[in-house]
Amino acid sequence: MSISRTAKWSLRLVALAYLLLLLLLPLGVVFAKTFEHGFGVAWSWVTTPAAISALWLSIVLALIAVPLNTIFGVVCAIVLVRRRGRLAALLDGIIDLPFLVSPVIIGLALTLVYGIHGWFGTWFLNHGIRIIFAVPGMALATVFVSLPYVVREVGPVLRELGDEQEQAAATLGASGWQTFWRITLPSIRWGVAYGVILSTARALGEIGAVLVVSSLVAGQTLTLPLLVYERSSQVGAAAGTSSYAAATELAVISLVVLLVMTVFTPGRGRRR
Repeated sequence: MSISRTAKWSLRLVALAYLLLLLLLPLGVVFAKTFEHGFGVAWSWVTTPAAISALWLSIVLALIAVPLNTIFGVVCAIVLVRRRGRLAALLDGIIDLPFLVSPVIIGLALTLVYGIHGWFGTWFLNHGIRIIFAVPGMALATVFVSLPYVVREVGPVLRELGDEQEQAAATLGASGWQTFWRITLPSIRWGVAYGVILSTARALGEIGAVLVVSSLVAGQTLTLPLLVYERSSQVGAAAGTSSYAAATELAVISLVVLLVMTVFTPGRGRRR
Protein backbone atom coordinates (compact mmCIF):
# COMPACT_ATOMS: atom_id res chain seq x y z
CA MET A 1 0.00 0.00 0.00
CA SER A 2 1.54 3.29 -1.15
CA ILE A 3 1.36 6.46 0.90
CA SER A 4 0.73 9.76 -0.84
CA ARG A 5 3.26 12.57 -0.69
CA THR A 6 0.84 14.71 1.32
CA ALA A 7 0.36 11.94 3.89
CA LYS A 8 4.12 11.49 4.26
CA TRP A 9 4.69 15.19 4.90
CA SER A 10 1.75 15.28 7.30
CA LEU A 11 3.22 12.42 9.33
CA ARG A 12 6.59 14.13 9.39
CA LEU A 13 5.07 17.40 10.57
CA VAL A 14 3.14 15.62 13.31
CA ALA A 15 6.32 13.85 14.46
CA LEU A 16 8.29 17.13 14.44
CA ALA A 17 5.55 18.94 16.35
CA TYR A 18 5.46 16.13 18.90
CA LEU A 19 9.22 16.33 19.41
CA LEU A 20 9.10 20.13 19.55
CA LEU A 21 6.47 20.22 22.29
CA LEU A 22 7.78 17.38 24.44
CA LEU A 23 11.54 17.62 23.96
CA LEU A 24 12.95 20.64 22.16
CA LEU A 25 10.75 23.31 23.74
CA PRO A 26 11.43 22.26 27.38
CA LEU A 27 15.12 21.88 26.57
CA GLY A 28 15.16 25.33 25.01
CA VAL A 29 13.53 26.81 28.11
CA VAL A 30 16.22 25.22 30.30
CA PHE A 31 18.98 26.72 28.14
CA ALA A 32 17.27 30.12 28.14
CA LYS A 33 16.88 30.11 31.92
CA THR A 34 20.51 29.06 32.34
CA PHE A 35 21.90 32.06 30.48
CA GLU A 36 19.20 34.49 31.59
CA HIS A 37 21.69 36.41 33.73
CA GLY A 38 24.64 35.97 31.39
CA PHE A 39 27.20 33.32 30.59
CA GLY A 40 29.46 34.31 33.48
CA VAL A 41 26.82 33.61 36.12
CA ALA A 42 26.00 30.24 34.61
CA TRP A 43 29.69 29.34 34.33
CA SER A 44 30.27 30.26 37.96
CA TRP A 45 27.60 27.75 39.03
CA VAL A 46 28.97 25.03 36.75
CA THR A 47 32.49 25.45 38.14
CA THR A 48 31.64 25.37 41.86
CA PRO A 49 33.46 22.64 43.85
CA ALA A 50 30.15 20.80 44.33
CA ALA A 51 29.39 20.85 40.59
CA ILE A 52 32.88 19.72 39.59
CA SER A 53 32.82 16.94 42.17
CA ALA A 54 29.35 15.85 41.00
CA LEU A 55 30.52 15.72 37.38
CA TRP A 56 33.58 13.64 38.24
CA LEU A 57 31.55 11.25 40.39
CA SER A 58 29.09 10.75 37.53
CA ILE A 59 32.00 9.98 35.21
CA VAL A 60 33.56 7.58 37.74
CA LEU A 61 30.28 5.69 38.14
CA ALA A 62 29.98 5.42 34.36
CA LEU A 63 33.58 4.20 34.11
CA ILE A 64 32.75 1.48 36.63
CA ALA A 65 29.38 0.42 35.22
CA VAL A 66 29.99 0.55 31.47
CA PRO A 67 33.08 -1.73 31.23
CA LEU A 68 31.48 -4.29 33.59
CA ASN A 69 28.24 -4.29 31.63
CA THR A 70 30.12 -4.46 28.33
CA ILE A 71 31.97 -7.61 29.35
CA PHE A 72 28.84 -9.12 30.88
CA GLY A 73 26.71 -8.07 27.91
CA VAL A 74 28.94 -9.68 25.28
CA VAL A 75 29.28 -12.92 27.25
CA CYS A 76 25.57 -13.01 28.07
CA ALA A 77 24.56 -12.33 24.45
CA ILE A 78 26.75 -15.22 23.26
CA VAL A 79 25.18 -17.52 25.86
CA LEU A 80 21.65 -16.48 24.93
CA VAL A 81 22.17 -16.83 21.17
CA ARG A 82 24.59 -19.76 20.94
CA ARG A 83 23.52 -21.81 23.99
CA ARG A 84 19.75 -21.97 23.96
CA GLY A 85 18.02 -23.88 26.76
CA ARG A 86 15.96 -23.43 29.91
CA LEU A 87 18.75 -21.64 31.74
CA ALA A 88 19.26 -19.29 28.80
CA ALA A 89 15.53 -18.59 28.63
CA LEU A 90 15.48 -17.75 32.35
CA LEU A 91 18.52 -15.50 31.94
CA ASP A 92 16.85 -13.82 28.96
CA GLY A 93 13.91 -12.85 31.16
CA ILE A 94 16.04 -11.65 34.07
CA ILE A 95 18.07 -9.36 31.77
CA ASP A 96 14.99 -7.19 31.17
CA LEU A 97 14.33 -6.55 34.88
CA PRO A 98 15.94 -3.07 34.83
CA PHE A 99 13.50 -2.15 32.03
CA LEU A 100 10.47 -3.45 33.93
CA VAL A 101 11.22 -2.46 37.53
CA SER A 102 11.19 1.15 38.73
CA PRO A 103 14.69 2.49 39.54
CA VAL A 104 13.40 3.47 42.97
CA ILE A 105 12.51 -0.17 43.64
CA ILE A 106 16.01 -1.15 42.53
CA GLY A 107 17.51 1.26 45.05
CA LEU A 108 15.21 -0.04 47.78
CA ALA A 109 16.17 -3.64 46.98
CA LEU A 110 19.86 -2.77 47.22
CA THR A 111 19.19 -1.14 50.58
CA LEU A 112 17.44 -4.25 51.87
CA VAL A 113 20.35 -6.44 50.77
CA TYR A 114 23.37 -4.24 51.54
CA GLY A 115 21.97 -1.81 54.13
CA ILE A 116 22.93 -1.75 57.78
CA HIS A 117 20.15 -4.23 58.61
CA GLY A 118 20.28 -6.05 55.24
CA TRP A 119 21.33 -9.59 54.42
CA PHE A 120 25.00 -8.70 53.82
CA GLY A 121 25.15 -5.15 55.17
CA THR A 122 26.29 -6.10 58.66
CA TRP A 123 29.11 -8.27 57.34
CA PHE A 124 30.42 -5.49 55.10
CA LEU A 125 30.19 -2.91 57.90
CA ASN A 126 32.08 -5.22 60.27
CA HIS A 127 34.87 -5.33 57.70
CA GLY A 128 34.94 -1.55 57.31
CA ILE A 129 33.08 -1.44 53.99
CA ARG A 130 30.08 0.84 53.65
CA ILE A 131 27.84 0.02 50.68
CA ILE A 132 24.58 1.92 51.08
CA PHE A 133 24.75 5.74 51.34
CA ALA A 134 28.23 5.54 49.84
CA VAL A 135 29.86 5.33 46.42
CA PRO A 136 29.86 1.47 46.26
CA GLY A 137 26.07 1.39 46.58
CA MET A 138 25.72 4.09 43.93
CA ALA A 139 27.99 2.06 41.64
CA LEU A 140 25.86 -1.06 42.18
CA ALA A 141 22.71 0.89 41.35
CA THR A 142 24.30 2.31 38.20
CA VAL A 143 25.49 -1.11 37.08
CA PHE A 144 22.02 -2.56 37.61
CA VAL A 145 20.05 0.06 35.68
CA SER A 146 22.46 0.08 32.70
CA LEU A 147 22.89 -3.69 32.52
CA PRO A 148 20.63 -4.73 29.58
CA TYR A 149 21.77 -2.38 26.82
CA VAL A 150 24.87 -4.16 25.51
CA VAL A 151 23.10 -7.53 25.67
CA ARG A 152 20.11 -6.26 23.71
CA GLU A 153 22.28 -4.62 21.05
CA VAL A 154 24.73 -7.50 20.56
CA GLY A 155 22.14 -10.32 20.61
CA PRO A 156 20.36 -9.42 17.33
CA VAL A 157 23.71 -8.96 15.57
CA LEU A 158 24.83 -12.44 16.63
CA ARG A 159 21.55 -13.96 15.44
CA GLU A 160 21.87 -12.33 12.04
CA LEU A 161 25.50 -13.38 11.61
CA GLY A 162 24.87 -17.02 12.47
CA ASP A 163 27.66 -19.34 13.57
CA GLU A 164 28.96 -20.61 10.22
CA GLN A 165 32.21 -18.63 10.43
CA GLU A 166 32.78 -19.71 14.02
CA GLN A 167 32.24 -23.36 13.11
CA ALA A 168 34.63 -23.02 10.18
CA ALA A 169 37.29 -21.53 12.46
CA ALA A 170 36.83 -24.39 14.93
CA THR A 171 37.15 -26.90 12.09
CA LEU A 172 40.45 -25.31 11.10
CA GLY A 173 41.77 -25.77 14.62
CA ALA A 174 41.17 -22.35 16.18
CA SER A 175 40.57 -22.28 19.91
CA GLY A 176 37.47 -20.70 21.41
CA TRP A 177 39.47 -17.66 22.50
CA GLN A 178 41.01 -17.22 19.02
CA THR A 179 37.59 -17.57 17.41
CA PHE A 180 36.15 -14.92 19.68
CA TRP A 181 38.92 -12.35 19.09
CA ARG A 182 39.33 -12.90 15.35
CA ILE A 183 35.81 -13.82 14.21
CA THR A 184 33.09 -13.00 16.73
CA LEU A 185 34.24 -9.69 18.22
CA PRO A 186 35.06 -7.95 14.89
CA SER A 187 31.64 -9.01 13.58
CA ILE A 188 29.70 -7.60 16.54
CA ARG A 189 31.80 -4.47 17.11
CA TRP A 190 29.05 -2.07 15.98
CA GLY A 191 26.51 -3.69 18.26
CA VAL A 192 28.98 -3.48 21.15
CA ALA A 193 29.74 0.17 20.38
CA TYR A 194 26.07 1.10 20.22
CA GLY A 195 25.33 -0.75 23.46
CA VAL A 196 28.25 0.99 25.17
CA ILE A 197 26.90 4.39 24.11
CA LEU A 198 23.42 3.62 25.41
CA SER A 199 24.85 2.24 28.67
CA THR A 200 26.96 5.37 29.10
CA ALA A 201 23.97 7.64 28.57
CA ARG A 202 21.92 5.64 31.07
CA ALA A 203 24.71 5.58 33.65
CA LEU A 204 25.36 9.32 33.41
CA GLY A 205 21.69 10.27 33.65
CA GLU A 206 20.45 7.84 36.31
CA ILE A 207 18.81 9.43 39.33
CA GLY A 208 16.07 7.18 40.78
CA ALA A 209 18.07 4.19 42.02
CA VAL A 210 21.13 6.29 42.86
CA LEU A 211 19.02 8.76 44.84
CA VAL A 212 17.80 5.99 47.18
CA VAL A 213 21.30 4.72 47.99
CA SER A 214 23.04 8.12 48.13
CA SER A 215 23.52 10.25 51.22
CA LEU A 216 23.38 13.42 49.07
CA VAL A 217 26.57 14.84 50.53
CA ALA A 218 28.18 17.42 48.23
CA GLY A 219 31.69 16.43 47.25
CA GLN A 220 31.16 12.80 48.30
CA THR A 221 27.93 11.15 47.10
CA LEU A 222 26.36 13.76 44.85
CA THR A 223 26.26 13.01 41.12
CA LEU A 224 25.34 15.55 38.47
CA PRO A 225 21.67 14.43 38.19
CA LEU A 226 21.42 14.47 41.99
CA LEU A 227 22.93 17.95 42.02
CA VAL A 228 20.15 19.11 39.69
CA TYR A 229 17.60 17.46 41.97
CA GLU A 230 19.05 19.04 45.12
CA ARG A 231 19.38 22.54 43.67
CA SER A 232 15.86 22.46 42.16
CA SER A 233 14.39 21.71 45.60
CA GLN A 234 15.91 24.85 47.09
CA VAL A 235 14.16 28.22 47.22
CA GLY A 236 15.36 31.46 45.65
CA ALA A 237 16.47 32.94 42.33
CA ALA A 238 20.06 31.80 42.82
CA ALA A 239 18.90 28.23 43.45
CA GLY A 240 16.91 28.30 40.22
CA THR A 241 19.84 29.55 38.17
CA SER A 242 22.19 26.99 39.73
CA SER A 243 19.82 24.10 39.01
CA TYR A 244 19.33 25.26 35.41
CA ALA A 245 23.10 25.51 34.96
CA ALA A 246 23.63 21.97 36.24
CA ALA A 247 20.75 20.73 34.07
CA THR A 248 22.28 22.41 31.02
CA GLU A 249 25.62 20.76 31.75
CA LEU A 250 23.90 17.39 31.93
CA ALA A 251 21.96 18.14 28.74
CA VAL A 252 25.15 19.05 26.87
CA ILE A 253 26.72 15.76 27.93
CA SER A 254 23.61 13.92 26.72
CA LEU A 255 23.75 15.75 23.39
CA VAL A 256 27.39 14.73 22.98
CA VAL A 257 26.43 11.11 23.64
CA LEU A 258 23.59 11.47 21.09
CA LEU A 259 26.05 12.86 18.54
CA VAL A 260 28.40 9.94 19.05
CA MET A 261 25.45 7.54 18.73
CA THR A 262 24.44 9.20 15.45
CA VAL A 263 27.97 8.84 14.11
CA PHE A 264 27.94 5.12 14.95
CA THR A 265 24.49 4.51 13.45
CA PRO A 266 25.55 4.16 9.76
CA GLY A 267 28.15 1.52 10.61
CA ARG A 268 25.61 -0.27 12.79
CA GLY A 269 23.13 -0.30 9.95
CA ARG A 270 25.67 -1.76 7.52
CA ARG A 271 26.56 -4.58 9.86
CA ARG A 272 22.92 -5.54 10.28
